[in-house]
Amino acid sequence: MLDLTPLHAALALLVGVFTGVMSAAFGVGGAVISTPAVRALGLSAIFAVGTTLPAILPSAVSGTARYANEGLIEWRVVAWTAPTGILAAVGGSFLSHAVPGHGHWLMILTAALLGYTAYRMSRPPRRPDDLRSEAEDEWVAVPAEHAAPSPTPVAGHDTAFVLALVGGGAGLMSGLLGIGGGVVMVPGFTEVARIPLKTAIATSLACVGIFAIPGTLTHWHLHDIDWWTALFLSIGVIPGARIGAHWAIKASDRRLRLTVAGFLAVSAVIYGTGEVIALVR
Repeated sequence: MLDLTPLHAALALLVGVFTGVMSAAFGVGGAVISTPAVRALGLSAIFAVGTTLPAILPSAVSGTARYANEGLIEWRVVAWTAPTGILAAVGGSFLSHAVPGHGHWLMILTAALLGYTAYRMSRPPRRPDDLRSEAEDEWVAVPAEHAAPSPTPVAGHDTAFVLALVGGGAGLMSGLLGIGGGVVMVPGFTEVARIPLKTAIATSLACVGIFAIPGTLTHWHLHDIDWWTALFLSIGVIPGARIGAHWAIKASDRRLRLTVAGFLAVSAVIYGTGEVIALVR
């Protein structure tokens, strides 16, 4: 726990605003920014994992409300992804104390995950950009007479089983690493389930908010949360998430995809380098 000072509160608030922008724009929960940021403010690695989770919920709610107004959230996908994600988030939270290295290896694992996600997101789409609108139509274009009656979406490989696996992986990362899980869900939805990018980001953000609840409660039980820092992060993320969602809605798919990839790559390098240095000291 840190002693609260005006400077600490102001910096945590600014981190919260930036986190909210990144969270809603990229559907990643924002903890990929706030976790290394609160580490820089002086929190230990294990406290950084727990403290960022409470701020994910208001960020996700704010951004999700903006996306919902645009009709970009696939609630059927949320329904299949969330249950396994919730269970995995609780398991990951308890598992975080079983990993050696006082939380540093968790941070390094997060950096590796970010780097891989950046690579996947930087790859050009499987269909040319000028056919993107037709590809997006595939999400709903299956003729009714050929569609099986199912609550799951009907495009590509998007099945209940696949979505459950994506949710489980995202929930595990959420509880274990203190991130929202969007770094798993966004590429999982786009690469595996063939969901259009903006819909994937919006739907991921809705799931991120759900996953943050059991993760927060578990880390609270484990006494891993600095609540003053979490409070100021939470205040900042609300307006930040509205800004981020607005930008993502207006951006082109190509610009959004490359921006997401660049953001994650830079975060991975900074994240990983700092934790390796801290681990070897």
